Amino acid sequence: MLCFNRLAIGFWISLIINFGSGRLAESGALSSVVALGANIICNKIPGLAPRQRAICRSRPDAIVAIGEGVKLGIAECQYQFRNMRWNCSSVSEDDSVFGVQHKRASKESAFSSAITSAGVVYAITQACSVGHLSKCGCDTSKMEGKYTSKGWKWGGCSADIKHGLKIARKFIDAREIEENAKSLMNRHNNRAGRKAVKDNMGTECKCHGVSGSCTMKTCWTRLPPFRKIGEHLLNKYNSAKLVKPWISGDRLQRPKYLIIKKSKRPNRKPRRSDLVYLERSPLYCDYDPETGSLGTVGRKCNRTSTGNDGCDLMCCGRGYNTHQYTRTWQCNCRFHWCCYVNCNNCSERREEYTCK
Repeated sequence: MLCFNRLAIGFWISLIINFGSGRLAESGALSSVVALGANIICNKIPGLAPRQRAICRSRPDAIVAIGEGVKLGIAECQYQFRNMRWNCSSVSEDDSVFGVQHKRASKESAFSSAITSAGVVYAITQACSVGHLSKCGCDTSKMEGKYTSKGWKWGGCSADIKHGLKIARKFIDAREIEENAKSLMNRHNNRAGRKAVKDNMGTECKCHGVSGSCTMKTCWTRLPPFRKIGEHLLNKYNSAKLVKPWISGDRLQRPKYLIIKKSKRPNRKPRRSDLVYLERSPLYCDYDPETGSLGTVGRKCNRTSTGNDGCDLMCCGRGYNTHQYTRTWQCNCRFHWCCYVNCNNCSERREEYTCK
């Protein structure tokens, strides 16, 4: 049900690079073997826009990291929405590299765009730091030994977030070339995802001095745990802004930018960090290919919860089925000299609830 089922393509790209680069890679050029392999593989990846295929051919090592970033974004999306009606799933059978596809310009579409964009930034930046990409490494603007205004100096390998932001913007936004409201929305949410990574970057420091004193300190920037970015974007999802396109003085009726639909201030633009959407979300109660909803039939629910995972909300008032089962395991194990282990058999009766 989830997209990007062909991430194995990335594995083959890495094999081609490792096998065929040779001495030419040392001089900064791909060998003809690598170029030919990347050309073939990039043509096989479904859903790429022409500009994205060009990036794929010129930077096959980056495409591997991009694929890992999409996987990272999908996994985080599934975690953050695990107890909600929409659990980061789709009825789409599209094997593209962009994760879950949405037919509606809803809040869920906004979150999907942002978390995927953030995942790509994160994976590219991480790949730079560990030396997996050919055109980046540590952040050169934070050179080792350079003192800051706060009295400490840069050291170690600072994460090259600038390169991650640049590649993610070029690749993800390359498909949003249409001059319509949905493309404006997607580009905005892609940028919000990139900004989420940038704004949550951390600084790690190490003290130097006699007996552990901090007479001198060196610091470097580092990526936060991706879970922190997921939680940040979930908060943005919960406060997402309903917007509409602003069209002024254009005969072709092309939208200039997005403005918040219900605001006390006229023509107020959303913040760059906001998630935005154009349409109300479906209920996600029933299977509906038109909205991309899988429905909640068969989903597990919590009978005692009043939250999103509770049977009342999750099952949309349809009720739930109760399943009883017995769990058994070995317990109270004791080691006897010499030499055997004696255990008791423990069991408990459990109930599980699924939506009708």
